[in-house]
Amino acid sequence: MQKPTVDVIIPTYKPQKRLLKVIEALEKQSYPVNQIIIMNTEEKYWNTFLYGEKIVKARDNVTVRHLSKMEFDHAGTRRRAIKRSKADYFICMTDDAMPADEFLIEELLKPMLEKRAEFSYARQLPYEDCGVIERFTREFNYPAESCIKSKDDLERLQIKTYFFSNVCAAYTRSLYDSLGGFVDSAIFNEDMYFAATAIQAGYRICYAADAKVYHSHNYKNRMQFKRNFDNGVSQAMKPELFEGISSTGEGKKLVKLTIEYLKEQKKKRYIPKLIISSAYKYMGYKLGINYKRLSQDFVLKCTLNQEFWMRRSIRTATQNIDPNRGYGMSADERK
Repeated sequence: MQKPTVDVIIPTYKPQKRLLKVIEALEKQSYPVNQIIIMNTEEKYWNTFLYGEKIVKARDNVTVRHLSKMEFDHAGTRRRAIKRSKADYFICMTDDAMPADEFLIEELLKPMLEKRAEFSYARQLPYEDCGVIERFTREFNYPAESCIKSKDDLERLQIKTYFFSNVCAAYTRSLYDSLGGFVDSAIFNEDMYFAATAIQAGYRICYAADAKVYHSHNYKNRMQFKRNFDNGVSQAMKPELFEGISSTGEGKKLVKLTIEYLKEQKKKRYIPKLIISSAYKYMGYKLGINYKRLSQDFVLKCTLNQEFWMRRSIRTATQNIDPNRGYGMSADERK
């Protein structure tokens, strides 16, 4: 009996040499990958990255599509890539997620092939250069024990029920299509949007702890602020998905446990850094949740994704154009 097929989708922007190792690791998987679809933002950076390299050009199973930075969208770009896939399952990855071993694909697909869940996501292990606080955060969000999450867990897990990461996540293609796929546009959390829709529709998500990738960052406070601003915006833009769900409880729990961990490890000197970083995250999130009260100029200073707001403004303006006159309609005319 023929195995179900699986494609891997990877968006890239200013790719680094690590991507070549990611491709090599995917080709050595125990469960074979049918096709690797790369959606690259800004062709000039791709050409610089590939200079002197033949690893991608020589592979029939790797396809690359280029788009401009203005075109890139966390949801829309992945949606376009998925349309290019004909596989039974697809896996979304980021270009800085390195498979930890040759069993990543096998372990990621296992809960779906065994009919225990319809979607799954991998455990993220810290890289060697990962700081002590971020290392503990990885362990908090991606523990060693697997679990299945469903609608029954909403009261107990709250926002964590919808936690799902396209750093490395697998989807059953037929169900992805039946649920409408990713939204057309998202500033952040396109994976969580989809997970919330799937959970509310009665489907299950597996956190597959034996499917492992290396992935971590050492973000500065300014970056944490901007990321959490966009996170807040993403939740405010989808109130129907997050209504009645606590989003701050997990953050408070993480801070408390991290402080305890630092004390146990005799690294209390990092506690002030943790508190300051957490304050930046919280301020960013609260401003993002309330983005509608902010000026456009201030929003552009807070966001990590200015192109999202520029595209949004263009769409709004275009919708208000009277094709017969060629200029914007008034509020009364739009009625």
